[in-house]
Formats: sequence, C-alpha cells, structure tokens
Amino acid sequence: MARGVFPSSRMALAEQYAALLADAGVERGLIGPREVPRLWDRHVLNSAAVSTWIPEGARVCDIGSGAGLPGLVLALARPDVQVTLVEPLLRRTTFLDEAVALLGLTEQVEVVRARADALHGERLFDVVTSRAVAPLERLLGWSMPLVAPHGALVAMKGSSVADEVERSRGVLHGWGCAEPEIGRLGAGVLEEPTWVLRVAWADPSSVSWPPAPGTSAGRASRNGGRRPGPRSGRRRPQA
Repeated sequence: MARGVFPSSRMALAEQYAALLADAGVERGLIGPREVPRLWDRHVLNSAAVSTWIPEGARVCDIGSGAGLPGLVLALARPDVQVTLVEPLLRRTTFLDEAVALLGLTEQVEVVRARADALHGERLFDVVTSRAVAPLERLLGWSMPLVAPHGALVAMKGSSVADEVERSRGVLHGWGCAEPEIGRLGAGVLEEPTWVLRVAWADPSSVSWPPAPGTSAGRASRNGGRRPGPRSGRRRPQA
C-alpha cells in the first residue's frame, strides 16, 4: 500500500521518516514505544490516506502537527503541495525542523512554532488539516479562520465522527459552514481505516476575518465556537 500512496521518488524518504519516528520520535516522547510495531499502518499510511482529499497544488496547514502527522506525511505523498506545520511545543518543532532538513523538504515544508489562533488574520490556506487535535466545536474555531474562501478543513477523526457532526450542528451553522462530508479511507487495506471530515464554507463570497461583530461567525469566534446566534452576512476579505 505504501508504494501505491507514495511516489517512487519519495518511497525511500517515507521509510526514512518512519525510521525517524521509531527512533528519535520514541526517545523524545512523540510516539509511544508500543506504537512502533504498527507505525506504518496506524500512523504513516493512516495519514497518507488523507492525500486523496487534498486538491492538486494546494497550500496545506497542519495544526497541532506533533510529530508531523498528517502534515509531513502528506508532503511526502504529494510533492505538488506546500505544507505548513503549526505546533506550539518547542520539543516538537525541534523534531519537525530536524526531520524536514533530514528529508530534504525545506523548499516544500515550513515549520511554525505557534498556536493556530496566532495565525488568524495573517495566513489563509486551501486546506487545514489536523489529527485528533480537539472536539469539532473547538477545532472549527481554530481552523476555519485559516481556511481560504474556496478552501476546506480536512480533519482526521474517529469512527464516531458522524455523531460529532450532529452534536455540532449549531456551531457549524454559526461559522457559516456548508454540509460536512465524511469519508472512510483505507477500508479493507488498513488495520484501522481512516475517518476524514471535510468542512467548507457555505458562501465563499462572504468569508472574512475578523468576522463582523454582529454576525453569527463573530459570536462563534468570541465564544470559542459555542452558542452561536442566528446567521447573518459577513464581509468579503480584502485581497
């Protein structure tokens, strides 16, 4: 399956990254020692499966990147995309910087030590990814301000993702999101198939940051995504 996901020119790099996770990743507490025997299936290939949901040439932001899952794996699987790894903890960004340099990906991958909300109003991306970072209500508040008008949040989630979406209907509405898409990737191939959630904007022409104070997105932002009010229009961002 790895050969089907990674380009032949990147297969050796994917193996090198997996070896790095099993060595320095374990030593630095980024990967648990019990995860090493199932490193490929549960972590590397699990993350690589998401690459089928990434548009060609996309600018990708991976928030809470940790050891580079899924962001660094996506960069290896998709040489056509540009990836920004956002992680607040120094020991993790140190690992990511070293991994990016070792794999020769400095022209494709950027490492930013920061919380996701520190980039709000500063950067926009075609795709914002994450892997088991937070419940959907919080994840929307961190991710959607980084999503370009025609972009989307593409998050790796657990098997209960459909229930999570139903519980978050009010917050999704408050942010002005379109109907979420749910996918199950790698079934019959991976030991644990990957559940993916895609959330785009309902009306790309009205996306802005910061959202107008009186709008539902503005209320959702101030409340961390909780208890949004009725939806109303938002201003288009300046180019």
